[in-house]
Amino acid sequence: MEYLIRFAQAHESFRQSEIQALADLAGVKLEFLHYDKNSPFCIIRVPDEAAARAVITRSIIAKDIFELWGQGTNFDEVYADVRRRTEDRWAQYKDSSFRFTIDSFAGKRSSEKKREIIQSFSFLGFKGPIRMKNPDQDFWVFEDYGLDLNSPGTPRPEGQEPKIIYFGRWIANSSRDVVNKYDLKKRRYISTTSMDAELTLITANMAHAAPGKLFYDPFVGTGSFLVAMSHFGAETFGSDIDGRSFRGKEMMERGGTMGVLSNFQQYDMVGNFMDVFTSDLTNTPLRSAQFLDGIICDPPYGIREGLRVLGRREGLKNEEVIIDGVPAHYRPGYIAPKKPYGFEAMLNDILNFAVRTLVTNGRLAMWMPTANDEEVELAVPMHPNLEVVNVSVQPFYTWSRRLITYRRLPEGQVSDVSQGRQKLDAQGVYADQLNEFRRKYFMKNPPDSSKSGRESSAS
Repeated sequence: MEYLIRFAQAHESFRQSEIQALADLAGVKLEFLHYDKNSPFCIIRVPDEAAARAVITRSIIAKDIFELWGQGTNFDEVYADVRRRTEDRWAQYKDSSFRFTIDSFAGKRSSEKKREIIQSFSFLGFKGPIRMKNPDQDFWVFEDYGLDLNSPGTPRPEGQEPKIIYFGRWIANSSRDVVNKYDLKKRRYISTTSMDAELTLITANMAHAAPGKLFYDPFVGTGSFLVAMSHFGAETFGSDIDGRSFRGKEMMERGGTMGVLSNFQQYDMVGNFMDVFTSDLTNTPLRSAQFLDGIICDPPYGIREGLRVLGRREGLKNEEVIIDGVPAHYRPGYIAPKKPYGFEAMLNDILNFAVRTLVTNGRLAMWMPTANDEEVELAVPMHPNLEVVNVSVQPFYTWSRRLITYRRLPEGQVSDVSQGRQKLDAQGVYADQLNEFRRKYFMKNPPDSSKSGRESSAS
């Protein structure tokens, strides 16, 4: 059967990917029949109404889904299509309470014209009461006037006709309303690097976070991804090379609740939070066995400062420091030495870690930077044991970031890595020598010495 999805007109690159991920999670066979990034409407084919509900109920980018009763470039075409598709079912809804709603995208109708349009569907023969709140059946007329790309926020003048019209029966709402619940402005513990709630929830959907699954974030920071994964029922834990990022100032200075834990207390999800610990991915204490259902991460890009891992630079002596008869690394507050680390080496380490620890068909959802310039473009990292499921892009002014979702292939299967790249960074000591994206970013965006205290928009 054909169904109409109404999307929010935001994060267009993620819309199809999220819906497909949710269909895969629910085991639903889904086919996209019509999609346009400049329109909020998408037509899909799924087996039945239950399948449509299963796909939409977890979606963050979609608003709702409707059983498609008819479509056309004018109302006469819509009426004819409604008769062709559904006339044998009208009696099923004859005595049900109902309501009609008209929604126009990039256009508008007067109240009088809306009433006229609603009355024109009287041929359906519904005899039940009209109920504006909680009706048995909720019918919608959608008019798509087409987005004016020259002034996308301006609706077309009244009197123009829509490019396409849809008529459908409401089936289910999405989970888009939870974005407001997890709004960073309302969260107890955040920092400048905390990712916004909408994107973390979308990422959790892409990675198939769900009850009974174990998820890990190796660059946990303030725990934004842990919160999103736990919302969908997953058991979560994380790590970070800098323990101060997840402990928070209150815990460090006054012995209060750990920063990340306070967020789980706020959302009443402590039962989904396992723990966080100080570690870097290269020197992880986690065992090399397939035990993780998913990994979600937004690794540092090395723009504000060069990337580092635990360890000493080559050539420096590894001398043990004793303070009051106690080795320094046993003392409270010990900060381990760190050495420069290459960005591409880090990406390769993430993929290798995912291959070692993800269960078969487990997913890795990883953010990485790219640029709106072929000279600065970084190829999608590849691994023969990981299949790239999809790549979605969030554009900014001079650069972008991509959400890349991978699936752990069964043993014996390999993916095509010919389109990707498997290489380490050039040899070097300093940040610009070790991070090609950082080096090219600053070639295109030289720092302004008069604003030296201002952080770059790329983390």
